[in-house]
Amino acid sequence: MNPSTALARVLVDELVRGGVRDAVVAPGSRSAPVALALAAAERAGVLRLHVRIDERTASFLALGLARASGRPVPVLTTSGTATAHLHAAVLEADVSGVPLLALTADRPPELRGTGANQTIEQPGLYGGAVRWAADVGVPEAGREAAQNRYWRSVVSRALLAATGVLSGDPGPVQLDLPFRDPLLPEEEPGPLAGPWAGRDGGAPWTAGASAPAAAAPIADGPRTLVVAGDGPDAAGRAWAAGAAAAGWPVVAEPSGGAWTDGAVRGGALLLGVPGWLDAHRPDRVVVVGRPTLSRPVSALLADPRVRVETVVAGPRWPDAGRSAALVTRAAPPAGPPCDPGWSAAWRAAADRVGAAVDAALDAAPGLTAARLARDVVAALPPGALLVLGSSTPVRDVDRLAVPRGDVAVLANRGVAGIDGTVSTAVGAALVHGGPAVALMGDLTFLHDLQGLLTGEGEPRPDLTVVVPDNDGGGIFAQLEPGRPAYAHDYRRVFGTPHGRDLVAVAASLGWEAVAVTTPEELAAALARGGPRVVVARTDQRAEADLAVALREAAGRALA
Repeated sequence: MNPSTALARVLVDELVRGGVRDAVVAPGSRSAPVALALAAAERAGVLRLHVRIDERTASFLALGLARASGRPVPVLTTSGTATAHLHAAVLEADVSGVPLLALTADRPPELRGTGANQTIEQPGLYGGAVRWAADVGVPEAGREAAQNRYWRSVVSRALLAATGVLSGDPGPVQLDLPFRDPLLPEEEPGPLAGPWAGRDGGAPWTAGASAPAAAAPIADGPRTLVVAGDGPDAAGRAWAAGAAAAGWPVVAEPSGGAWTDGAVRGGALLLGVPGWLDAHRPDRVVVVGRPTLSRPVSALLADPRVRVETVVAGPRWPDAGRSAALVTRAAPPAGPPCDPGWSAAWRAAADRVGAAVDAALDAAPGLTAARLARDVVAALPPGALLVLGSSTPVRDVDRLAVPRGDVAVLANRGVAGIDGTVSTAVGAALVHGGPAVALMGDLTFLHDLQGLLTGEGEPRPDLTVVVPDNDGGGIFAQLEPGRPAYAHDYRRVFGTPHGRDLVAVAASLGWEAVAVTTPEELAAALARGGPRVVVARTDQRAEADLAVALREAAGRALA
């Protein structure tokens, strides 16, 4: 084998040994050795390959695959600007703790800084956003055994860093892979043997094992509220169960695992009613995951009358209000229930707010985005996957939907960008293997249209993308630029109307698409499954007015 082929074959072999089962490729010439090695691995039945023509789409597809599976997923690009298009997904993977592997093919060192075609300074491109980065070096002839040890060790270290086995801090990793010509194998390579062999039995070159000390249950205390933000499902579910045993109310964001049947419905609305909160304020808030969605939750965490304790699994913890009094690895409580009257008051209040919300949503004319959020969640079959776009949809689900522990919920809440949401949903749905629904706004949908483009031979997911189309950025109507003083500039620079027929747009990219105008039409479209795009036209101003009406309804319910 020529040196380029040898590095590519060994790299892919070691990735598979380390647990990689899906890989994503964007086409290019400098990355050809690794792309061909990945294709050969798919033919051998040891991994599944996904090909996308756009690097940003490819990277968010890999992000979705990794988030839904919990396994590391590599995304391969050619050199030059192609590598820059991974940066947004790398940033999201960094903050969300997703094991994404950026495999950036590169020109050899002698071409850097010379004006050579498609050549930039790629080593260290992603800065502090990666857990580890390596400039692997150019493969050479004549040092087979030494290079084999080196390459396999580097891949093992990259996987251990990405999965956080030893650090408790999973996240993205970059391997920069410079290649010299020839890039293509001279002949179809055979099995790796001799100096290119890996460990016996298909074992990884270097395995990792963590054995953390058993954490003691968190200390008991009166009037304790659990606030669960975005984070790993397993941790969120464990804390939801522990809180139930201890009688602690749980205010959970949808994408954190604790958004189960026992969580408080409409916690953000509940906390936004000052008079009620004054009478039922917790003495302590235990934070699990990373809460970002709700201003009332943020205000509670910044309240000096409340002790904030944050539970972590690794070296990072959320503390945007700089209010945490304790950071701990403590385990969930084991009971028994404490202050049952206070806990019952929270449950009763949530029931009253939920009834008021339902009445207001049912009375609103048309199929509003807020009603879509409630009804889509309610219509999901058990075991389904729900992917939520950042901006309004995830907040609507957080405030209005009935929490469900029998569905998996995923959202890119690390950096909370709208980019790559379609691709993330496609990747997650392909791993999930059952029915999946993605709910996202029209600008989020348009921002990642390439995510709908599935090439010949690529698997298509059972994914229904639901889009409330208010012809622009409706969330801004609820923020300061929506005030009358800014009305003359609002439509252009915040509303950003697109004027597109999203059904036709989706159909042009090969997806079945339908417009719905009633709850009955929505239910029928969801029942048909995917791949499908479902569009509901809504009105920005009416949605903003409805948001105010829902807050007022919650206040009246608790008066």
